[in-house]
Amino acid sequence: MTIRLYDTSARQIRDFTPLVPGCVSIYLCGATVQAAPHIGHIRSGLNFDILRRWFAHRGYDVTFIRNVTDIDDKIIAKAAEQGRPWWAIGYENERAFNDGYEALGCLPPTYEPRATGHVPEMIEMMQGLIERGHAYAADGNVYFDVRSLPSYLELSRQELENLLQPTGEGETGKRDPRDFALWKAVKPGEPSWPTPWGRGRPGWHLECSAMAHKYLGSAFDIHGGGLDLVFPHHENEIAQAKAYGDDFAQYWLHNAWVTMAGDKMSKSLGNSVLVSEMVKQWRPIVLRYYLGTPHYRSMIEYSEESLREAESAFARIEGFVQRVVELAGGVVEPAAEVPPAFAEAMDDDLGVPQALAVVHTTVRQGNSALAADDKEAAVARLAEVRAMLGVLGLDPLDPRWAGEGGRGEELHGVVDSLVRLVLDQREGARARKDWATADAIRDQLSQSGLVIEDSPQGPRWSLGAR
Repeated sequence: MTIRLYDTSARQIRDFTPLVPGCVSIYLCGATVQAAPHIGHIRSGLNFDILRRWFAHRGYDVTFIRNVTDIDDKIIAKAAEQGRPWWAIGYENERAFNDGYEALGCLPPTYEPRATGHVPEMIEMMQGLIERGHAYAADGNVYFDVRSLPSYLELSRQELENLLQPTGEGETGKRDPRDFALWKAVKPGEPSWPTPWGRGRPGWHLECSAMAHKYLGSAFDIHGGGLDLVFPHHENEIAQAKAYGDDFAQYWLHNAWVTMAGDKMSKSLGNSVLVSEMVKQWRPIVLRYYLGTPHYRSMIEYSEESLREAESAFARIEGFVQRVVELAGGVVEPAAEVPPAFAEAMDDDLGVPQALAVVHTTVRQGNSALAADDKEAAVARLAEVRAMLGVLGLDPLDPRWAGEGGRGEELHGVVDSLVRLVLDQREGARARKDWATADAIRDQLSQSGLVIEDSPQGPRWSLGAR
């Protein structure tokens, strides 16, 4: 079956046809590293990590580029505010982003270019745009002439006459207020690089056009990013690339936001939830489940209640996995193929919610097999569940998650020994038919947050939802 994706530029779901058969090239707008990431930032990387995994499962050779914007107005402002070098701010937060991606199980990109490492490519692109009559220099700045490109605004579908282009301080010499900066003239105390038009620094939009061209060529398959990037960032990227002569991206994919009280999660609004703090409160695999399982084009309204629901839902999956592994007495390898209904959902614009419903249905079937003491059927269902969870990056048996929580495995062993002592007392009470004592022990364990399940193999315990 053909993979189908919602293309923002076409405003419809389209069949995916790669430029090169068997290969897929993806450029994702990554972090602007002026501050540490909140879960809204990481959601984008996570959504495209699942897309990448699905393409790989379908047999594609994937090239995945995720850039780092390490020079920007916000970074410079943050450096001035903190009295620190701009590059120190950028590097510290770049590491924080990578820690966040890694904590939530995102695969590393094929390449992760920094904007400051590609100034020569930006200068070359600007020279080409000036020569073609699409850009001009003024007061040390270089601007893109939006009226020179008839297709401008085709992505966001705005009217040029009504356009309000964001303008930064010092952007003087514009022929038209709607023109946007490719290069910004140097200001006292700010970082700068030499160019034929004077020292200065790159504009945000130019960085991505130049890096996409460098790593993916004049045409590539998919350009992704958050919904808030459609305008001006992605619109201006397209303008630069098309005017330069590139075909640029064939498909445009945009993920929705994580919101709080209906507002986009944002550092400037003071409503962000830092990844570094969240992983102290919640298991990273649970955070991945919470952020990665809604459809990528749907908003996520953040709340602790919804996180607890995600924790409980994943616990049901994890409990089934653990029970079958115990029954099988060894590792159960993932199935070679995912169930057809799961594949159909994923092929349909990355329908993770529908695919996840297949996971839960398969878990229920596996639990029924366990209840019927049908080891063969239970093992078969686990193999399917592992294959599906592997695509979603949520397989609890994957070595990636084996050390989750630092000393979690050691603590689990200690707790298991203590709980076993109590369960042995409960089993003794049941053997004596002292049901009151047995029930009291079970209730006491339940109040401590433990769920006790009696099975043909004996009692087992697990952590309940918060």
